[in-house]
Amino acid sequence: MSMDPRTETQSPASHLADSHDLIRVHGARENNLKDVSVAIPKRRLTVFTGVSGSGKSSLVFDTIAAESQRLINETYSAFVQGFMPTLARPEVDVLDGLTTAIIVDQQRMGADPRSTVGTATDANAMLRILFSRLGQPHVGSPQAFSFNVPSVRASGAITVERGGGKTVKQSFTLTGGMCPRCEGRGTVSDIDLSQLYDDSKSLAEGAFTIPGWKSDSFFTVRVYAESGLLDPDKPIREYTEREMRDFLYREPTKVKVEGVNLTFEGLIPKIQKSFLSKDREAMQPHIRAFVDRAVTFTTCPECDGSRLSEAARSSKIRGVNIADACAMQITDLAAWVSGLDEPSVAPLLAALRHTLDSFVEIGLGYLSLDRPSGTLSGGEAQRTKMIRHLGSSLTDVTYVFDEPSIGLHPHDIERMNTLLRRLRDKGNTVLVVEHKPEMIAIADHVVDLGPGAGTAGGEVVYEGSVEGLRAAGTLTGRHLDDRAKLKASVREPSGALQVRGAGLHNLRDVDVDIPLGVLVVVTGVAGSGKSSLIHGSVAPLDGVVAVDQTPIRGSRRSNPATYTGLLEPIRKAFAKANGVKPALFSANSEGACPACNGAGVVYTDLGMMAGVSTTCEECDGKRFQAAVLEHRLGGRDISEVLAMPVNEAEEFFAAGETRLPAAHAILRRLADVGLGYLSLGQPLTTLSGGERQRLKLATHMGEKGGVYVLDEPTTGLHLADVEHLLGLLDRLVDSGKSVIVIEHHQAVMAHADWIIDLGPGAGHDGGRIVFEGTPADLVAARPTLTGRHLAAYVGA
Repeated sequence: MSMDPRTETQSPASHLADSHDLIRVHGARENNLKDVSVAIPKRRLTVFTGVSGSGKSSLVFDTIAAESQRLINETYSAFVQGFMPTLARPEVDVLDGLTTAIIVDQQRMGADPRSTVGTATDANAMLRILFSRLGQPHVGSPQAFSFNVPSVRASGAITVERGGGKTVKQSFTLTGGMCPRCEGRGTVSDIDLSQLYDDSKSLAEGAFTIPGWKSDSFFTVRVYAESGLLDPDKPIREYTEREMRDFLYREPTKVKVEGVNLTFEGLIPKIQKSFLSKDREAMQPHIRAFVDRAVTFTTCPECDGSRLSEAARSSKIRGVNIADACAMQITDLAAWVSGLDEPSVAPLLAALRHTLDSFVEIGLGYLSLDRPSGTLSGGEAQRTKMIRHLGSSLTDVTYVFDEPSIGLHPHDIERMNTLLRRLRDKGNTVLVVEHKPEMIAIADHVVDLGPGAGTAGGEVVYEGSVEGLRAAGTLTGRHLDDRAKLKASVREPSGALQVRGAGLHNLRDVDVDIPLGVLVVVTGVAGSGKSSLIHGSVAPLDGVVAVDQTPIRGSRRSNPATYTGLLEPIRKAFAKANGVKPALFSANSEGACPACNGAGVVYTDLGMMAGVSTTCEECDGKRFQAAVLEHRLGGRDISEVLAMPVNEAEEFFAAGETRLPAAHAILRRLADVGLGYLSLGQPLTTLSGGERQRLKLATHMGEKGGVYVLDEPTTGLHLADVEHLLGLLDRLVDSGKSVIVIEHHQAVMAHADWIIDLGPGAGHDGGRIVFEGTPADLVAARPTLTGRHLAAYVGA
């Protein structure tokens, strides 16, 4: 009798396939990493900690996740790869045991005016199918409910070149859901003509007041003056009705200017194309200021801001049209969808219910599907991206999270911890970059990077359990159990800022007096109305300097010196000391190395493969011409100054022949926000999220204003840096400023002189003031969720 062949194989416990239970990294050198080697357990929750700029993101995102994505992309054909982002292999010797990586980062969602929470997830697509099947009256396919699809009608003769090549008459109709008036944007723009030109002047006298439109500009100003359609010497206010119509609204028309074929177009459509079609946040500050002055946006009167055509709004399911459904708070929409029982669309309803329930479960039930995606905070955007992964059947996947606690109240962090554990328990590897002790505490494995930031970091200083971290003596270990104490005494306010009847978004006619001359913390669960109150009623006031969470933008040519305005006084000092032009000391202007155009690297595009960048041989990566580097200030050339860390540069420009008060003031602010280790010429693209936030804070601190509004300044800050930030806030208040901080971090709450707590819940369950008073009163009474968590934090 033959034996069962299964008895001769290895037992499942000792199977070779089960031995691959580690992600091994050996010799990682991305950015500031110094030959880092780690072994990360699979199917566990690993948290990466360390001060901001210590190399956490370089290891997790730029090495592990980037290589996983690159290897997956290589499985596609060269044709498909040509349409995908090209990724270079990270600087690392060995990467072993990788699994498919799904990255859930803090990148803001695109601020395209047509992008909403519903379009960014699958919810809108499913709702459109639902209304096209069940809506009465029936108005068309799912496209008839999409505000991104215009209605199109066409008719004419077409020839089909097949067989006899017969010509047939055909008509074509596509029913879209786009509102024709606002083109699916929900708002219409009204342009203030007085901001575009001075009508008392003629075109020849330079009537235009638009930024960048110089009087000799060939493609803008001269095409109007020399088109032959307008009298260049007549003041604009004296134009005839026809001239005015041509000037403002004429369709694109070919004209000849000095023998060159150019296109003349009315001023209004030209402004709409060149300014209004761009993302406002991506504009340079002076262009943004012009747009804010010249353009007012009002709700579209035709669709009442719903973005949809009348036909799409006329089709209803149980008295609700698709615009009403998208405007509902998601918790209410989920309840409405649950009440629909239609066997013909049962699978669709089940999928839609699951998506909406995921919103609620992840703590975003207070949003609505018509909320523009560009208005979501970094934390909200990250949680929105998580939704599609919550019910996924995939296992043995590596999920990579970038500070998922951002923008979360301590109450919401508990919920986020549950979700991360659920992903792990399904058999996935979860990698989390995080600073909050509540999230570090749930880790199965911790990797601590340091010991410092920038060039002082990039090493693994601890690997192991959370308990081991506490005893390890690293910066994170020492500060892990830090708990701020309530102040023994609070400052007395010097006055009050009165807010009356605030009703923006979910606010319920809020009246509040915000004390001045003290540190005020505005808190409450995510979606309770904090940002609506402060950014809606306080930030727009004169004398208020608001530092919000919008990310700073910049190419690899931008650096802390250019962003803060520090380079300007330095260039002038170099020019004065050497008797030459300041433009020579800019790598983006006359002083740039001709071989690399001031980039410091030469980039070679290799089509569908990752491009290669090599250090420029002519300037050796210094970005300047050799002749420029012969000019010195205090014994240093411009490239040596840009290579200095902030702390060294602060000393260099403090006294002696290199004393430069304008530069020293900016450098002092950079050091105050904890960026003393950054080099002046480090590209902005290499900075971490926390570093960018603090760079922005340092820049705004130089603005004149009596009231500072800070939106979650602890974002991206290590526990040790929070203490530094509290010292900075104290110095601001002690210098006579009023500081209002929107914050969830209990250390900042405990340090406040006055707390304003909004709630009690999120969305339409929030929007009210539930507590006003000192932190000690909040802890003693514990009337709110915030009070209970703060009491637990300070050990009261």
